[in-house]
Amino acid sequence: MSSRLTALQVAACLLWAAGVAPVAAVAQIKIGMTLSTTGPAASIGAPSKNVALMWPKEIAGQKIEYVILDDASNPTGAVVNTRKLTSEDQVDVVVGSNTTPNAMAMIDVVAESHTPMIALAASASIVAPMDAKRAWVFKMPQNDSLMATAVTQHMENNGVKTLGFIGFSDGYGESWFNEINKLLEIRHIKLVANERFGRADTSVTGQIVKILAAAPDAVLIAGAGTPAATPEIALVERGYKGKIYQTHGIATYEFLKVGGKDVEGTYFPTGPAVVAVQLPDTQPAKKAAVEFAKRYESQYGPNSVTQFAADAWGAWLLLADAIPRALKVGKPGTPEFRKALRDALETTEGLTVPQGVINMSASDHVGLDQRARVMARIENGRWKYDY
Repeated sequence: MSSRLTALQVAACLLWAAGVAPVAAVAQIKIGMTLSTTGPAASIGAPSKNVALMWPKEIAGQKIEYVILDDASNPTGAVVNTRKLTSEDQVDVVVGSNTTPNAMAMIDVVAESHTPMIALAASASIVAPMDAKRAWVFKMPQNDSLMATAVTQHMENNGVKTLGFIGFSDGYGESWFNEINKLLEIRHIKLVANERFGRADTSVTGQIVKILAAAPDAVLIAGAGTPAATPEIALVERGYKGKIYQTHGIATYEFLKVGGKDVEGTYFPTGPAVVAVQLPDTQPAKKAAVEFAKRYESQYGPNSVTQFAADAWGAWLLLADAIPRALKVGKPGTPEFRKALRDALETTEGLTVPQGVINMSASDHVGLDQRARVMARIENGRWKYDY
């Protein structure tokens, strides 16, 4: 090793001699992510990580450092990761997690540290009702209420009069039940069965037997990722012949692999990106959706785009739009910049992402409208645009 000192080393020695500790160099902008890349929600978190690895390393002339952590689909893991990201890594923004329980658990941490957060989970309860804590939280997936209106409209159009419901026994399932329940009377549909199951459950026999006894015209399964296939497989194995609906949480190819022939014919609402090339030219998000699909599939293979991959790319576009405006107010790594970034995210206007057009406001930290949803079905092991 050479005994010669560089100019930087000399400067450091002089600082130490003077009793002043040199300051370590830091990235100009630091983005932290906690994703569910293992555990029950891995089929959701893995595509998010795939997209995170595609995010550019620079924006508005500023270099970006990413810190990506796995929370193992566990709310405690999400909290631990978020505390690390905000206190130790001192990130400027947190992105994640992928499930409603995880995202809900993170809110207190980002609010305490005054760090903006962009959730990749669906339930409206993550950002509503708006309060001092949720003022720091934004969300990419469409609200359950937006998707529920599409689902119940499809049910009404297809003559469904009675409905059986089975959803996750957590915030995701409850949010979907609440939204659906608000619309059933309007659509002249009667709820005849209401059941729950856990994300890690391997059997739902008891719940399915009760639903079959009620003989509903249709069943709605409010689950996400591969666990959502469990009730559907059980229904089909026991001879159910009615219509089966799922939520936008199923749009992963792992779900198709696990469900196989048992999930053929399933109806579900989803973001435009999942069926990008099938969209009519009048769909406002089609161009952005097709561009993303081509970019993603060039790296991860044909037919690999999921709802969750598109949400993660939308999160990048949201940040790319907001960061230049925040830089006019504060320097990265400071409380002023985090506050400016929060404010910039909240004033996002007319931003087209693969899943729709975003118009945020102080009372709406999602900013998506009916242009952000379509109805689709599973046909021959693929996603098929319905309307």
